Amino acid sequence: MNNQDNRNINITLKNEEEDKDEIIVSLPTIFRKLKKYFLIWLVVAVIVFVAVFGSTTIKTMHRKPVITAVVSFTHEGIEKGLDPNGMDFNKDTIKNPVVIESALTSLNLPLDQLDNIRNAIDIDGLIPADAMNKILTYKNVYENANSNNLQAAQSMLDVQIFPTKFQVTFNYAETSLSRKTAVQVLNTMLEQYKSYFFDMYGYNESLGSSVNALDISSYDYSEGIEVLKTSLDTLSKYVKQLSNDDNTRFRSSITGYTFDDLYQAVETVKSIDLDKVSSFVTVNNLTKDRDTAIAYYEYRINELGRRKTSLEEQLSSVKDSINAYEKDQIIIFGNGTDGTDTQSTQTSQQYDDMIGEKLDITNELAVTKQNINFYNERLTALKKSSTNSKEKIKQVDKQLDDVNAKVSQLIENIKLTADDYYENVTFQNAYNILTPATNSIGSTLSVIKSNVTMPLLAGEAVVLVIYFMIAFIAGIKAEMDNKKRRQAVAEAMAERKENESENEE
Repeated sequence: MNNQDNRNINITLKNEEEDKDEIIVSLPTIFRKLKKYFLIWLVVAVIVFVAVFGSTTIKTMHRKPVITAVVSFTHEGIEKGLDPNGMDFNKDTIKNPVVIESALTSLNLPLDQLDNIRNAIDIDGLIPADAMNKILTYKNVYENANSNNLQAAQSMLDVQIFPTKFQVTFNYAETSLSRKTAVQVLNTMLEQYKSYFFDMYGYNESLGSSVNALDISSYDYSEGIEVLKTSLDTLSKYVKQLSNDDNTRFRSSITGYTFDDLYQAVETVKSIDLDKVSSFVTVNNLTKDRDTAIAYYEYRINELGRRKTSLEEQLSSVKDSINAYEKDQIIIFGNGTDGTDTQSTQTSQQYDDMIGEKLDITNELAVTKQNINFYNERLTALKKSSTNSKEKIKQVDKQLDDVNAKVSQLIENIKLTADDYYENVTFQNAYNILTPATNSIGSTLSVIKSNVTMPLLAGEAVVLVIYFMIAFIAGIKAEMDNKKRRQAVAEAMAERKENESENEE
């Protein structure tokens, strides 16, 4: 009896004509109906699959599904949202017009699509899962914090997490490009961005341009020497900074130089070649225009005098700040010889910065005083006499041209060495294309699969529910029919027995 009950499902139906309203539908009955309609369900399921898959595929291909790629940055500061120069990192530089133009040019494509391509590209930061979990944890702590811990919880929420990976999405449907061409454009653009990244954060192009842009022949001799000296000072500081930052003793495979080699070369040109020209001009009092040169020196002496006064005031102020600065005190418990506590003074970063500022101002002040003395000597010499010997003028012109040529060669060597250094050391892995865009059949099917999954599951679920409902209803109807037949048989047998009883009487 128990086994039979386990195989039956009790369905209660309202029957107004009879007091008996219970119909028992057995599981075997339902299974028989499922088996009966299985082929029909299978055919309908296949039809739904074909219809949904086909319609979704057509819609997907008609809409031109977007193509995506993933890039990453690993340079210092990116985890704080900064670029290599310490400024706020702008992810949209990836789709800079210069980068897109370079990509289109390399693919021999017209530039009239540039604006449409740029507008069709979106760049989104990808937050790592562990960082997202940390944010959710902080949020949960904040929401459950009591009034005493509210400030601490709020401080956790103030922590910012910046992405280091970015998804680049290209909705090429907004352009006239085919999918194959769009994939080529996006991948080439991301490759070209690598060069753009090196140019932007590597060698200082503006430095080389400003130094090379000067025409020495348009200056008087003393002015031309000063211009070259300023250029060499600028190059010297730049290369010295690179040399200090380089911990690998990098030697360029392109130029064969280290940054220290280049620094020594700059200093040699400045201290030997340029000083030789300067001495020649000074000793012979060479000038293209004596009155203009005298006026220039007087102006420079006055300007440098004001600069000297300003630097002296700055130096005095920094010295006062250093003397008044209270260094950080550190108490070391029980470190004295008699068991008493001792104190130690430790400089802070602010104190170190002030010392560095003092040294910089002192150096600049010394250079300013030297320049004042130099211009006073030149002014005194020019006021006494000047030389316009054609032979000496020709000689100094050649010397200046030689120095200028050496400066230009130094700039080229510094540029090539710096580019090599940034590309193969500093920024070797600073920018990477993790997942390039693809135009394979697999990627297209992946997009179609993503778009068709939910509609297909919904359609097949509806068909399956209908299939079970039909089988279930058919099972109920079969049981009801069986019950009616049993009742009819029972009534017939009862009537027969009654007739037999009456006949016996």
